[in-house]
Amino acid sequence: MPNGYIERSLEPVVRRAAREFPAVVLTGPRQSGKTTMLKHLFPKHGYVSLEPPNVRLAATEDPLGFIDAYPPPVIFDEVQYAPGLLPYIKERIDAARSKRGQFLLTGSQNLLLMERVTESLAGRAAMLKLLPLSRREIASRPQSPFPWETRKSAPPSEHRPARHMWTEFLRGCYPELIAYPKRDAIMWHASYVQTYLERDVRTLRQVGDLRQFQNFVLALAARSAQLLNMAELSRELGIVINTAKAWLSVLEATYQVIVLRPYFANINKRLAKTPKVYFTDVGTLCYLTGLQDPQHAAAGPMGGAIMETAVVSEIFKSLLHRGTEPRIYFWRTSGGAEVDIVLEMKGKLVPIEVKLSSTPKPAMASGVRAFRRDFGGKAAPGYVIHAGDSPLPLVDGVTALPFTEL
Repeated sequence: MPNGYIERSLEPVVRRAAREFPAVVLTGPRQSGKTTMLKHLFPKHGYVSLEPPNVRLAATEDPLGFIDAYPPPVIFDEVQYAPGLLPYIKERIDAARSKRGQFLLTGSQNLLLMERVTESLAGRAAMLKLLPLSRREIASRPQSPFPWETRKSAPPSEHRPARHMWTEFLRGCYPELIAYPKRDAIMWHASYVQTYLERDVRTLRQVGDLRQFQNFVLALAARSAQLLNMAELSRELGIVINTAKAWLSVLEATYQVIVLRPYFANINKRLAKTPKVYFTDVGTLCYLTGLQDPQHAAAGPMGGAIMETAVVSEIFKSLLHRGTEPRIYFWRTSGGAEVDIVLEMKGKLVPIEVKLSSTPKPAMASGVRAFRRDFGGKAAPGYVIHAGDSPLPLVDGVTALPFTEL
């Protein structure tokens, strides 16, 4: 990947929002590319970061004077550091309501920012989210549809050996690591996690003990892609279950994890009610679990979880970057039937199973077949995502699809 700008799938959504709303609020984790994208799309807007203490102080002590010093159209970066600006931004918007795209705001802390934005800018701001890069963005095909969205053949992809795929998993999808391939990924992730803990988490009222919270994050990483038993996790860490639930909410609200909840429907089966948790960036997961070698990652006990995380993350990010909330679940019955991912799109349910194997076999489609039997006409054709190179039909209504074709 050259060291230039990487086109994002969210770009047309941001442009449209700026044409329709006076303000656009773009949230997402640190280093996901929010500022870079806005500067690229709106080069004539002014820009000011509210993260430096002196700038933050000026905005906090004299918000009206600050707005006068940086008049619209303007990008206010990390606006959660100066939430007192929002009422004054509202006044400026209301004084010139017909003007669009005047204030572009970014923030990394969804919990605090969303509360203030809802209070101050309701009906005046479009709310969008930007996560780390999807694989289609890295491959310079940001608007590429999923295989289940089109009947046309996908363009030929570059089939890379599994060892390359696992090297990419370890590195993750944050823009800086993709744009600068010589950057030491382990050092980068170590710095990122520490920055997240020190700058984002410590300011949130739900977190008191940072060291204990860090232990919680590590324990959660070890349980990635599994049913998450919060009571068991709480006992192991010596914390009350309500604290564990609050901390999981913090991780979800700050975009570090994706929580999949079970899909329920009116069918006569007992279904699992426990959620499953995935880290948003597969590189973060590998770092937290101490994995540094691609072969060890692929062949070790976390191999299946890493593969599943990569698939869930790709689907979730790609859909979110269209400006919509992904409707993604999993399905598991008390009788043992399960499907890793259930995607609700256009009134249909797409069942997707993830397998670590490079050699897909018909038996791997058993969960997808059970799902399609139970849901009948509501179920779309299903897929088994695998680590191999070739797509092929497995059984009627189920296709084996390489991760590279996702």
